Order: sequence, then C-alpha cells, then structure tokens
Amino acid sequence: MKAHVYKRDHINTDEIIPARYLNMDQEVDLAKHAMEDLDIDFIKNVELGDAIIAGRNFGCGSSREHAVWALRGAGIRAVIADSFARIFYRNCINNGFLAIECKGVSEKIKSGSEIKIDLKKGEILDLNTGNTYHFAPLPEFAQKILNAGGLLNLVKKKML
Repeated sequence: MKAHVYKRDHINTDEIIPARYLNMDQEVDLAKHAMEDLDIDFIKNVELGDAIIAGRNFGCGSSREHAVWALRGAGIRAVIADSFARIFYRNCINNGFLAIECKGVSEKIKSGSEIKIDLKKGEILDLNTGNTYHFAPLPEFAQKILNAGGLLNLVKKKML
C-alpha cells in the first residue's frame, strides 16, 4: 500500500470531509470530496488499499461517521497517526476501518512510500527504506469488530 503522509497535527473531520457534503451518506459520493480542503489532489492520487499517515489528534472536531465513510470510499485501507481523537478512533473501529497509533511515524515515512502493515506483529514496514516501526496491537475486542467488518456486522453474526 502507498502512504499519503500529512506531517500535521489536528487534522479535523471537516478537513477529512467538509460539512457541505454531510447531506450525502453513500461512500462513493463522499469519496469524491475526501480531504479536498486539505489536499485538492488527494482523490486523484489515492489508490485502492492506500494508507494515510498523520500526526497527533487525527479526526478531531465534529463527531461524524461521514469522515470514515469518505476515506473508506476513496480506497483508504488504514489511517496511521501519532494519536486519534477519541470519537473518530471509535467510529473507525465501529465501522470496521483500521486506525493504528504509531508515534512519530509521520516524521519518518515519506509520502509515496510503499508500506506493509503486520497487525499480528504490530509492525509497519517501509519497503522503500527497510525500516520497521512498532505499534501496540489492537485490543481483542477491536480485532473482532474489524474482522466482522464493523460493529453492526458483529452484532448480526452473534444474533444468528
């Protein structure tokens, strides 16, 4: 997967998906506007399976699942950040979207680098440099939700 690196803290949900598009709820429609106020060329450059890497407090601001939907709809597989706003992080997990905290990685991996994530080992490998960065593996409950494709899917499976 290719890394799209934003060496910035406090990227908020209005930058991820501007409020003027919150009248939409389909990922394909939201994706067209993902990150456009921060990076007008984002949607042109992103490919299915890519990752966003950013600094501290990613997803701060308004609580909106639309931000997760827009990124997922754009083809982003994971967001890796120094830290996440609490509600955004939980929205990611609840929607079956991978969010990884890995301190300092936005200063080490370059935009365009090919990376590989190993969730079991808690490692991010920068294939361009050969450097490996470690993160705490996701808690078991989060893994179960992600593996099910989101919280609603997990609940449905348990009810059947």
